[in-house]
Amino acid sequence: MLKLTAGVAVVAVVAMAGAASVQHGCQHAVTSLTTLQYFPIRDMRQTVAIDPQKTTLRPPDSLSVPVTGREWMPQHDDLMANRELIGSRFQATVVADDSALAQGGRLFKRLCTPCHGQTMKGDGPVAAKFMPPPDLMNASSRARSDGYIYTYVRYGGPIMPKYGHALTVDQTWAVIHYLRGQQKANPR
Repeated sequence: MLKLTAGVAVVAVVAMAGAASVQHGCQHAVTSLTTLQYFPIRDMRQTVAIDPQKTTLRPPDSLSVPVTGREWMPQHDDLMANRELIGSRFQATVVADDSALAQGGRLFKRLCTPCHGQTMKGDGPVAAKFMPPPDLMNASSRARSDGYIYTYVRYGGPIMPKYGHALTVDQTWAVIHYLRGQQKANPR
């Protein structure tokens, strides 16, 4: 009887070892780690796409490091009180050459024309629904410094929204160079 019990035990151990080998037992774990799970529909025409018009552009994280260096950003209250003084700190980073003027013209038409209009008189299609923006061709706009205009474009003002998220520093200067070129070409 003892021999029979020992024999059954040996057969059971051999059967278990053969059925659950180390390689066979880990096969499902290896498969789950190395095989990607795909959606049942792999056709891109039938998947959900993100609509860029319905997403928001978030500013970079406060701890992120910009590639082009950090721009000094004035405090809101200081900016509203001393815009001319603060504007004097900003210097053009782009030379007013033909490519900058062309880029500034494209950006102005895309971003500024809805409010300021094609002729920069403040008669754009959006201006009829809200408070009209200033005429960029009048004497008071011509007398403003480039830094003053820069702070208005980047950080906004009482009427104008800020466009610092939509324009880089170089693009902002390109728009200012385009504006100054138009003011020289179209005296009123």
